[in-house]
Amino acid sequence: MTPATETIAAIRFGCGLPLSDKAPRDARAMIAALAGPDLMAQAWPLAGQEALAPLQFAAAEAKKVRGAGREKAINDARAQIVAVSEQGVRGTLARAVAADDGFRERLAAFWADHFTVIAPNLSEAAVPQALIEDAIRPHLAGHFPDMLIAVSLHPSMLTYLDQAVSVGPNSQRGQRKEAGLNENFARELLELHTLGVGGGYAQADVRELAELLTGLTWDPRRGFEYDKRRAEPGAETVLGTIYAGEKVATIRQALTDIALRPETAAHLARKLAVHFVADQPDPAMVEAMAGAYTASGGNLLQVYAAMLDHPAAWTGPLTKARQPLDLTIAALRALGVTADRIMEMPAGRLRKLVVGHLAAMGQPFRRPRGPDGWAEEEEAWITPSGLAARVTWAMTIPQQFVRELPDPVEFARLALGDRASEALLWAAARAEKRSEGVGIVLASAEFNRR
Repeated sequence: MTPATETIAAIRFGCGLPLSDKAPRDARAMIAALAGPDLMAQAWPLAGQEALAPLQFAAAEAKKVRGAGREKAINDARAQIVAVSEQGVRGTLARAVAADDGFRERLAAFWADHFTVIAPNLSEAAVPQALIEDAIRPHLAGHFPDMLIAVSLHPSMLTYLDQAVSVGPNSQRGQRKEAGLNENFARELLELHTLGVGGGYAQADVRELAELLTGLTWDPRRGFEYDKRRAEPGAETVLGTIYAGEKVATIRQALTDIALRPETAAHLARKLAVHFVADQPDPAMVEAMAGAYTASGGNLLQVYAAMLDHPAAWTGPLTKARQPLDLTIAALRALGVTADRIMEMPAGRLRKLVVGHLAAMGQPFRRPRGPDGWAEEEEAWITPSGLAARVTWAMTIPQQFVRELPDPVEFARLALGDRASEALLWAAARAEKRSEGVGIVLASAEFNRR
C-alpha cells in the first residue's frame, strides 16, 4: 500500500513524523516554504568563516609558540574550534527536529554531502560547518551556478582539496620551483560537483582547469585572496572554451559555463532523485528534472518542483535506507525532544548519545571516507554491524532523552503514520517494557526506511 501524501512528505522528503500544524504536506506547499526565509538558520545561527577565521589564526599562531607553553597554547586554540564544531552538531540536530520545513534541512544535508569537505584535524573541525553556513544554505533555493561559485571560492573547499597550495608551472612562484600544480580540486569539480563520471571531459580539461584555478588561495591571517604570483599566465581551454583575461572574473565565468552544461543538469538531477526517491529512480522523473534545470538556467527551486510534481515522487514503497543521521533525527523528532534541549546538551553527553553512536552505525558526523561523500545504496547501510548498532541505539538511548517514554503502540502510530504495519503494532503492544516497545519501533524495517 502506498503511504498517504502527508506520510511521504514527512518521511521521504522531510525529517520525519510528526508534522506540525504549519508543516507543508504536499508539493506546492513544500516549494512555497522553501522559497521563503530560512527560519531555522535564523533561530539557531551557527558559525561561518567570519567567526571561524580568528580561531584558525589563533591555532596557527599557537604552533609558533616555543618552549613549555607550546602544547597548552595549541590545545587551548583547538578547544575553541572543537567547541564551535560541537555547536554545529547541536545546531544541525536542533534545526531538523524543530523544522516545519523538513525538506530544507534534508536539502542542506544533501548539498553538504555533494560538496563534501572533511576536517583533517581538530584545528579545522568546524570547517565543514562554515562551508554549509556561508555557501550552501544561502543558495538552497537559488541557482546552482551561484552555489558552485560560492563553494569553489570558499576557504573550506580551497584548503580541503589543496587548491590553496596549487601553483602554476609558469607562474612567478612556479618558475622558482617553490611548489607545483595540484589537480585535486579541478578533478573533483568536474567529476563530483558538476559533469559527473563519464561527463565528457578529458585529462587535458582537468589540467587546463587546474591551471585556470591557480591563484585562488587562503591564509588564516589574510583570509581568501587571489595571488597573481601563483597564477598560471596566459589563456586556458576547458571543454572547448578559451578563458583569458582577469582571472577571478574568468574563473567565475568558467564555473558558470560548466554548471550550465547539459551533463551537469543530468548528473545533478539523477543524484537528487536517487537521494530522495529511489536507488533506481524513474527515468522520466530524472529527465523532467534535468529539463527544468536547463530551461531555468540552473534554478534549483525549479528542479525540486519538477521532482515533487512527478507522480513517481509520491508513489511506490519507501525503500531507501535511512542513513544514521536521518534515523537519529527522525527518532528524536518522534520522541518529542526539543531543539532547546539539544542546544543545552553538555558536550560529553552529546558525544555519548549522538556522535559516538553515529560512528558506530557507520556515519561519523560529517566525516565520510572521501570527497565523494556518503554512499546511497542500501548495501552500504544495511549491514550486520550497522544493524546491530541501530538496534543497540534503539534499545538503549531513547530513555536517556525522554524521562517517561510513550506507549509503544501510540509511538508507532505517531512516528510512522499509516506506515505502521499490523505486525509492528502487535509486537510493540506485547513488549514487556516501554523501553523495549519503543526500541522495537525504532529498530523496525518501517522506521529504518524512507
